[in-house]
Formats: sequence, C-alpha cells, structure tokens
Amino acid sequence: MFANRISQTLHDEHRATIALMERVETMIRRRQPMSLGDPEAARLLCDLVAAIDNDTLRHFDFEENHLFTLFQSVGDQLIGDHLTEEHAFMRPLGEKLAALARAAQRDGFDAARWREFQRVGAEFVQRMLIHVQKEEAALLPLIEDTMDSETEMRLYGVYTRDR
Repeated sequence: MFANRISQTLHDEHRATIALMERVETMIRRRQPMSLGDPEAARLLCDLVAAIDNDTLRHFDFEENHLFTLFQSVGDQLIGDHLTEEHAFMRPLGEKLAALARAAQRDGFDAARWREFQRVGAEFVQRMLIHVQKEEAALLPLIEDTMDSETEMRLYGVYTRDR
C-alpha cells in the first residue's frame, strides 16, 4: 500500500498489466492459433485491445506529461528520460499488437497472422514486464518521496479525470 494516491493507482494498474501479460504469454505459447470460438481467447483479445488503447497509452502519457516533468523541475530527470525511451519503443509495439488483435477479432488467425501475433506479443510482454518492474522499484518510491500533498491532489484529479 502506498500513501500517495497516484503511486497506489499506478501500482494497481501495474498489477492489472502483469495479470494481462501473463494471460497473453500463456496464450501465445500455444502451437495452434487461438480460435475465436474459444471464449477465453476472444476475451483475451478484447481485454488486450482495451488495455493498450485505453490504459497503457494513457498511463505513459500521464507519466511523461506530468510526473517526469515534475521530477525534472526538482532536478531528477534520469528516471524520466529512461522510462520515456522505453515508452517510445513500446508505444508502436503496443499499437501493432492491438492492431493484430483487432484484425484477429474480425478475421481470426491463419498460420502467418498467428506467428506474427506470437512474435509481437512475446516482445511486448517481455518489455512490459521489465518496464513495470522498473517503475515499481524506482518510479513509485520517487513519487512517494518527492510529491507534496497539493501536487498529489492536483495530479490525481488530472489522471482520474482522463480515465
């Protein structure tokens, strides 16, 4: 549990992301393409698209536009610079994975599309899990140590309003 609501909210989102990445990882290990007739597979594709489109990119934008600029203003920009670089690499990867999932929702998977989904999915899962670990270990404690209550209240309002 975190004292800062932003830290706690980001932590909760990280936990949800880890759970989703574990589901994706389990699914892409299958040799055969997932079938849209499988309710678990259909739900995973839906959850994956929603998470990337609505949560992951919003999460990255909030960190870059609000948290990292705050840290920069107090002379601590290294973590923000590092995480921004990771975001820049993961954004197009996530967008590609979401596009593949949307296409699969519409058309299903053939062997080639399944291999591409597996490849992009595996890379996204690996990068996302490492990224979340870094944020949990470095970013959230920095928020706890750096942010005053007035800034917390203001930024929490910004973040929750954008949901």
